[in-house]
Amino acid sequence: LDMLNNWDKWMAKKHKKIRLRCQKGIPPSLRGRAWQYLSGSKVKLEQNMGKFDELDLLPGDPKWLDVIERDLHRQFPFHEMFVSRGGHGQQDLFRVLKAYTLYRPEEGYCQAQAPIAAVLLMHMPAEQAFWCLVQICEKYLPGYYSEKLEAIQLDGQILFSLLHKVSPVAYKHLSKQKIDPILYMTEWFMCAFSRTLPWSSVLRVWDMFFCEGVKIIFRVGLVLLKHTLGSSDKLKSCQGQYETMERLRALSPKIMQETFLVQEVRCWGECGGPVTKFTYSLSLFIIPPWQ
Repeated sequence: LDMLNNWDKWMAKKHKKIRLRCQKGIPPSLRGRAWQYLSGSKVKLEQNMGKFDELDLLPGDPKWLDVIERDLHRQFPFHEMFVSRGGHGQQDLFRVLKAYTLYRPEEGYCQAQAPIAAVLLMHMPAEQAFWCLVQICEKYLPGYYSEKLEAIQLDGQILFSLLHKVSPVAYKHLSKQKIDPILYMTEWFMCAFSRTLPWSSVLRVWDMFFCEGVKIIFRVGLVLLKHTLGSSDKLKSCQGQYETMERLRALSPKIMQETFLVQEVRCWGECGGPVTKFTYSLSLFIIPPWQ
C-alpha cells in the first residue's frame, strides 16, 4: 500500500524493490491498482478526464461493432463476469473495445485485444480498463494490433534469433521443419499469454510484464520453446511439422506451472542471458510507460 500511496517516490528511488515485488506477485487485492500505476494508465486517465465517457456515448463504426459483438462470448466464457450473454461483463467489454476503435479509428479493432481487455476488466472498472488497454497497445506492444501486423512479425524474427542463442536444438529443429515464428508466437504475444497459460501463471506474467515491459513476453516465449523442443528426447515425438505444431499448441502443464515458469523467467533476467542483453540495448530507445 505504501508503494501505491507514494508512487512517485518509490519509482524515483526504489524501482528495484517494485520490480522484485512484481516478480514475487502482486497481492490480488492490489493488483488492479498496481497495474494502473505501473502502466501509466492512471496518469493517462487523469490527463483525459471524461474522454472515455465521451467515447462511450458515441455510436461507433458498424464495421467494428459487428465483429466485436461476435467476439464477446468467446472471452473467458466460464468466468462469472462473462458467462452471461449480455451480462455486465460482456457489456463492459463491448464498451471498452468500441471506445478503442473510436479513440484510434486508424487501427480499429483486432480480435487479440478482446482477451487483453477482458483480463483488465476482471481487475478494474471499464474506464480504467480502457486506459490500461490504450497503454498496452501504444506503449507496451506498439504496432501489434495494426492491420498488417508488421510489429508482431518483426518480434517473431527477434524471438527466433534469440532462440538460436538460448536453445540451438530448438532453433535447428524449427528451422529444419520450416516453421515460421508467426505460426506459434502470434497468439502468445498478441494476447500476452492470456489464452495460453493457466490463470495463476497469466497473472504472475502480467505483474512482471506491466513492470518490465515486452522483454517478459520474450522470456516466457523462450522458456516455453526451450522446454518443449530443447533436447533430443523432447524431439522424439516431434518428427514432422504437424507433430511439432501440435506440441506447441498443447504445451506441457509442467512448464506452464506458475512457480516453474516465474523462476525460469526471473533466472534469465538475473543471470544476464541473451534476452537481458538484447532488451537492455532495446530499452535505451524506449521510454518506460510510467514516465
